[in-house]
Amino acid sequence: MEAILELSDGSRFIGKSFGYEAPVFGEVVFNTAMTGYPESLTDPSYAGQILTFTYPLIGNYGVPDTASGDDKLPLFMESDRIHAKAIVVSDYSENYSHWNAKESLSEWLKREHVPGITGIDTRRLTMLLREHGVMTGRIIITPSQQSIQFAADSANKEADSSLKEFVYDSVNWVEIVSCKEVITYKPKDAKYRVVLVDCGVKANIIRCLYRRGVEVVRVPWNYDFNDMEFDGLFLANGPGDPELCSVTVDNIRKFLNRKDVKPCMGICLGNQLLAKAAGAKTYKLKYGHRSHNQPVRRLGTNQCFITSQNHGYAVDDKTLPSDWEALFVNMNDGSNEGIHHKTNPWMSAQFHPEACSGPVDTEFLFDDLISMLEDAAANKLVGDNQIKPIKEQTVEKPKKVLLLGSGALKIGEAGEFDYSGSQALKALKEEGVETILVNPNVATVQTSKDVADRVYFQPVQPAFVERIIEKERPDGILLSFGGQTALNCGVELYKSGVLEKYGVKVLGTPVQAIIDTEDRDLFVKRLDEIGVKTIKSEACSTVEEVRRAAEHLGFPVILRAAYALGGLGSGFCDNEEELQRQAEEAFSFSPQVLVEKSLKGWKEIEYEVVRDRFDNCITVCNMENFDPLGIHTGESIVVAPSQTLTNSEYHKLRALAIKIIRHIGIVGECNVQYALDPQSEDYRVIEVNARLSRSSALASKATGYPLAFVAAKLGLGYGLFDLKNSVTKTTSAFFEPALDYVVCKIPRWDLTKFQGVKRQLGSSMKSVGEVMAIGRTFEEAIQKGLRMIGQGMHGFVDNHEIKIADIEKALHEPTDMRIFVVAKALQRGYTIEQIHNLTKIDLWFLQKLKHIMDIDMHLKQFSYLSELSESLEYTEFMEFLETPEFIELLYDAKVYGFSDFQIARALGLGPGMNMEKAGLLVRQWRKELEIMPVVNQIDTLAAEYPAQTNYLYLTYH
Repeated sequence: MEAILELSDGSRFIGKSFGYEAPVFGEVVFNTAMTGYPESLTDPSYAGQILTFTYPLIGNYGVPDTASGDDKLPLFMESDRIHAKAIVVSDYSENYSHWNAKESLSEWLKREHVPGITGIDTRRLTMLLREHGVMTGRIIITPSQQSIQFAADSANKEADSSLKEFVYDSVNWVEIVSCKEVITYKPKDAKYRVVLVDCGVKANIIRCLYRRGVEVVRVPWNYDFNDMEFDGLFLANGPGDPELCSVTVDNIRKFLNRKDVKPCMGICLGNQLLAKAAGAKTYKLKYGHRSHNQPVRRLGTNQCFITSQNHGYAVDDKTLPSDWEALFVNMNDGSNEGIHHKTNPWMSAQFHPEACSGPVDTEFLFDDLISMLEDAAANKLVGDNQIKPIKEQTVEKPKKVLLLGSGALKIGEAGEFDYSGSQALKALKEEGVETILVNPNVATVQTSKDVADRVYFQPVQPAFVERIIEKERPDGILLSFGGQTALNCGVELYKSGVLEKYGVKVLGTPVQAIIDTEDRDLFVKRLDEIGVKTIKSEACSTVEEVRRAAEHLGFPVILRAAYALGGLGSGFCDNEEELQRQAEEAFSFSPQVLVEKSLKGWKEIEYEVVRDRFDNCITVCNMENFDPLGIHTGESIVVAPSQTLTNSEYHKLRALAIKIIRHIGIVGECNVQYALDPQSEDYRVIEVNARLSRSSALASKATGYPLAFVAAKLGLGYGLFDLKNSVTKTTSAFFEPALDYVVCKIPRWDLTKFQGVKRQLGSSMKSVGEVMAIGRTFEEAIQKGLRMIGQGMHGFVDNHEIKIADIEKALHEPTDMRIFVVAKALQRGYTIEQIHNLTKIDLWFLQKLKHIMDIDMHLKQFSYLSELSESLEYTEFMEFLETPEFIELLYDAKVYGFSDFQIARALGLGPGMNMEKAGLLVRQWRKELEIMPVVNQIDTLAAEYPAQTNYLYLTYH
């Protein structure tokens, strides 16, 4: 059913209804998170608000169990019901796929009587709210096109009085969402008793206290707790204006004036209420902070954190009394993110350290509360807790730096590292550092004139590089920008003592960290030290050792050669004959071979992680392979960000990536690859690349975050907080990009040019390049990409006929034509379950490909238009085209990535004219029907902040 989102300024957005169909009023806000929609919807802080998700794919992993556990808390949600008034999304996924899902998002919304609207240009809506600030709005459900037109006409006039009379700020939402009676949560062997003032508490706050042995006594927002027996006070989050919680503020003020000083901690609204009780003022932000990637800095330190937030008000820390001071600050807009008392154990944070729907980088604040409770029990006073100024740590920058390039161009390496090397040289030049490049590959940007100060077209090998060092005498060297060739060369120079002999300092990641990640045996041991799971494996140096390891692990196994790029020498082995052959090949590339237990069929996930020398970490991009484990990442279609991970999985793997990079000691950028069980949250770390990789180039282009540029600056000693976001030019480089689009990377092969080469894909790389496509839907992005790979294809459907002798074999044994084999199978009537069983490609991806096929079949039903276009006058023919059904179908085809050529072929326009003219004819029809693309920017923060760089893509959404 059609629906309209209408704002108080008269703006309107026409879409389709899903969920519960009923009109609703609320304050319209946007959330830039890419996961966590069940947690966000059940967050009481969204009470009274129409929640817009900027990330286009919502509903993709369904909804988990909404029931409560033994501890009286919801198993997976933040409360026992949805609090948002409605949900607004760009593209709702009707079909979902996840092992933990119990129902679809639409079914859940219907049960909870919450409307949803999809098909909205959330980018335009976000930009409107960004400029105007939050507005009240309403969703109107309309049963017919006539009603749509009537509503659209009325929206052009001044918004009616019922919308104007709805004032979000005048309602005490805290009173609505707070508990109505005292509730106690008591773990076994509870050490402390804490009163929690429920202003709209999220369940995970209680869980965090409960797990730390705290008995939580949850009281209503207006309950006077001062006569109770307790060890500490906790002020919870909640919705609305803190001015309406004067009763709560009075109770907190009484607590602060008690003679027996007890610890206190507040979160979000609790931060604002504590500040008001202390005597400070609050104010309303223009559009609030409602995302999972707000950068926060702890004052008096170089510590920075990525935080999850949901609030529309902030503390004016300039109005704090003299015995209080700001504790945290927002690195983007400078607003207050927390306060503390200078001598008493009272502190609060504006962000959510428990962050069930976001990163948990600041959960240590709950440990700080426990420490305060312990000190209070031991009668220890806080004493002087004032923030001291940071002592500036100046780092002497090198004057001349040698950068190792990627060497000769060959399959699996060199070309893809031109991006990282060029970016690094640009960063060094900006700092006034003299640059020396060693790279024999003339077909690169980095070897062009004026990119580096001097270029040596010499092999990237220790003997040649040593002579260059002897001549140039650089004081620094960068190893991680030229792929495996540069890395291996750098390690040899280090081990042989050449770098020490000439006083050359390795910038960025220490060499030992590189060795720890490249030596497979060391790598497993290092990760065992911090309890991170790796694939069960054994490092071998002879074929006989490989045979014994395979016997011990059991077939199937995979062999991986250490210190090899592009999976060279690696392969899956199902028996001893395959093992013998693969082992001999692997040892031809490396002296060490790792035998791993095969996890073929698991999901493959990657995270790009950055760390500075102050231990500040961010994950810039996460990616999911379309193909399951068993195909080299360079051979797989890769989608960014991940499409099938829940919030819990996304942030679990994110936290592990940060834990790994800190333990190994990487400075700069690295790539962490995981295998994830498709039926649980079980995982294994496949590998860590302590360098820029192919994925780094993809992540940089996908997000607009210049990974290599930033990594080079970090190698010079900068902190992430010192650098600016190069896209917005105003916000910090310490941030995690929020995408409101989908990026699809598709490999390109030229296997027909090589005689005798096998077309089967596996763990070693055969692709010679890749393309990257951007769209607002997965279908749009993948169809754009398939058009660009140079195989004569026009998208997923409507291509030239391909002959496949055995479809089942072609699905089970992947080749470079696998995606088109899937298309052929769907045309032949294979179900997505059958295709999934043969390929292990996630059902969600297959459902999306089936959606493309369904649109194509629908277009074919209009093939009669081909004859009509020839027999009718143009104006008469246009009347046939202007039917609502065809306009909607044509629009959907463009939204989901169909080219005009594909549409023309589906409509059967080819036989009567050449296809080029047919495509131009469809384009003419589109223009007549006003179905035109829009230009969007890659802005790294989902339109929350204006983008300054001219990085654009076309879309019809």
